Amino acid sequence: MAFILPNKDRLRRMGADLGIDVDDGYAEEVLELLAPLVPEFRTLERLPHEPLPVRYPRAPGVRPEPRDNPWGAWFVRTDIRGAREGKLAGRRIAIKDNVAIAGVQMMNGASVLEGYVPDGDATIVTRILDAGGHIVGKSVCEYFSFSGGSATSSTGPVNSPRNPGHTPGGSTTGSAALLAAGEVDLAIGADQAGSIRIPASFSGIVGLKPTYGLVPYTGVMGLDFTIDHVGPMARSVADVALFLEVLAGEDGIDGRQRNVRVANYSEGLKGGLAGLRIGVVKESFGWPESHPGTDAAVRAAVDDLRRGGAVLEEISIPWHRHGFAIWSGIANEGTYQTLYRGAGAGHLTPGAYPLGLMLALGNLPQRANEMPHTVKIGMLLGHYLHQQYQGRFYGKAQNLRRRLRQEYDAALGKYDLLLMPTTAFPTPRIPADGASASEIIQHSWTMLANTCPFDVTGHPAISVPCGEADGKPVGLMLIGRHFEDATVLRAAAAYENR
Repeated sequence: MAFILPNKDRLRRMGADLGIDVDDGYAEEVLELLAPLVPEFRTLERLPHEPLPVRYPRAPGVRPEPRDNPWGAWFVRTDIRGAREGKLAGRRIAIKDNVAIAGVQMMNGASVLEGYVPDGDATIVTRILDAGGHIVGKSVCEYFSFSGGSATSSTGPVNSPRNPGHTPGGSTTGSAALLAAGEVDLAIGADQAGSIRIPASFSGIVGLKPTYGLVPYTGVMGLDFTIDHVGPMARSVADVALFLEVLAGEDGIDGRQRNVRVANYSEGLKGGLAGLRIGVVKESFGWPESHPGTDAAVRAAVDDLRRGGAVLEEISIPWHRHGFAIWSGIANEGTYQTLYRGAGAGHLTPGAYPLGLMLALGNLPQRANEMPHTVKIGMLLGHYLHQQYQGRFYGKAQNLRRRLRQEYDAALGKYDLLLMPTTAFPTPRIPADGASASEIIQHSWTMLANTCPFDVTGHPAISVPCGEADGKPVGLMLIGRHFEDATVLRAAAAYENR
């Protein structure tokens, strides 16, 4: 579209929005002064677009029939094959539908994005295909990935194969359900509040939120640049470690990546528990919403780890109880800024900007009533915080993230790992059609207390199954030092294989 300057009337209205007085005389002067920029912006428009690369051929994929999608977990079925050999050769892989695959629809659970097709592959998609992976489809996720439950996706709720009628955990609902059902071998999740670890906990699988920046986020739609994580999910720790070897490392594009350190994660699984010191965080148990069976299952896992040769001691990190408040100050206003002011791509951040996505989200204000209660309420709060408090709470939360990180780092100076329940309770039932806003919010946001702090601080954290409560899976979460994901995986594997 050709660049043109606004007319005087629009300039006056823009000035009013910004608190700048613009009369006819000043408008004429402004337009005269801006006129030399018109050819520069038109030159910019004519320059070639630089989308992310696409290395392997593929068809656009198809939306599955209901009979072929019993859990509601598939968004699109694909048949995309990469290299003939590699670490992922023969592995069936599902990609969360907030990840760009060129030529394949991407909806991120949101009706306002229906019909959007990316023109480039996310870095992790290229790496999967380079490693011989077989991408068999895109998995359903919650609307803009803004829920820990399964009640907001525009394609309908995703059911848990382990506990039908219950959520597999969000926002990466589809990937968790497909793994639990055995329909894929590996899956991608993204995590801003727990969206890899919550579904791992609720579905009885394994999910790792890597250290912030370890896996490039390039080509993945996010919420807030400072809490965006993407990572591996599987049915075993060994598969998660292998998958991480393919995904990890700098790509030279994502501004989240700084001083990244990678390792041979599969080789590191052989270390066992002997010599590991693990701090059991007292404040992670006994939340008002905690289920006694969940706390009991995790306490039993503590005994198993101790018998395996690890040293476990209960410790206190009082600031853990401030984690949700700090996360909330970042996530709500940050997501508002990303969606409404950054057109889904963010602003003032280095990386790849998806121009098609930015165009697709341009009509968000006109279609905002299509959004579920989770996003509506979060965006109303984010807008209010920005408008009324000039970003003060966002800024204070960003400042306090340093203190929160320091509190965990102090404990990790004495212990190799921290331990806590992933979620305070097992999977809840999916709300009925027509559920109230209160029911949807309760279902979507009450499971974040132990997971969201580590999206703020960037520490690696894994959820591994550790038993059941009321016949539903319980997740054990292990947290490590930055870029010591190998230690987290080592302990998780030793527990899994006890």
